[in-house]
Amino acid sequence: MTQPPAVLSVRGLSVCFLMPGGRRIAAVTEARFDVAAGECLALIGESGCGKSVLASALLGLLPANAQTAGEARLGDLDLLGADERTLARTVRGRRIGLVPQSPAAHLTPVRTIRSQLEETVAALTDVRGRAAVRKAAEAAAARTAFPVDHLDRHPHELSGGLAQRAATALALVGDAPLLLADEPTTGLDRDLVEHTVDELRRHIDDGDRALLMITHDLAAAERIADRVAVMYAGRIVELTDAAAFFGAPGPRHPYSRGLLQALPDRAFTSIPGMPPELGDLPDGCAFAPRCDRAGDACATRPDLTDTVACHHPHVQEDARA
Repeated sequence: MTQPPAVLSVRGLSVCFLMPGGRRIAAVTEARFDVAAGECLALIGESGCGKSVLASALLGLLPANAQTAGEARLGDLDLLGADERTLARTVRGRRIGLVPQSPAAHLTPVRTIRSQLEETVAALTDVRGRAAVRKAAEAAAARTAFPVDHLDRHPHELSGGLAQRAATALALVGDAPLLLADEPTTGLDRDLVEHTVDELRRHIDDGDRALLMITHDLAAAERIADRVAVMYAGRIVELTDAAAFFGAPGPRHPYSRGLLQALPDRAFTSIPGMPPELGDLPDGCAFAPRCDRAGDACATRPDLTDTVACHHPHVQEDARA
């Protein structure tokens, strides 16, 4: 069976921040993955592991003290090498739609949600005429269950959940080939989480578009994802099919298993210890101090091979334990 083409291809993407005194913080290290047309890849991990930094690198939104290496290609475009003019005029909104992690910070505070949606429709689509633009803006709001009678409100008049739905509606307007959703279910109750992820799924189900969803909501990831990438301390430590990850045989990396076991409907046990500081990572496996399978080999950092970066991964027989 022919594999669908990769909409996004990331190879060896690294991001570090140069701090005062020459200190370097390795926020993302050698990330490698593809997101194919018609596919959702869920990038999961604890807060501070580098997920949102990776998203910012793809959009060219890193601060001035950031340095990048590696490659990230959106079709034939090298995102890391693109200049700000290209990113602003042809990438953001048109080729990459962003559902931001903090919608209140991305919505224009002095303008109504309706005016922001109408402006986006006019800028990113072929819809013309005041009435047609207005109708398209209302349709975009309906896709995320944003109430029409709230469209004339300003962002500060919205709850966190409504602001999230407004930001998602804005991201969907341009029908971009890649949708990058950074914590798109933040502030939503469970019914709206399901509605939102189902709408994101519909957005890519025609086979032409792809979704990279950054989330710590494993239930949402299980509902929507085709594949899962697990990130820990700036590195992808597992990359596998969602069905195998959430079902049988289950995750192979001990950290991945710990994430699932912390869910209320599973074992509901926590991972001991704390993640390391990204500015003070160990030479070996960063998860070893918290891992009950760690051994002498873990003094050397494992590479991501055969879906997992671990010297002592769970195999099919013991992954069901």
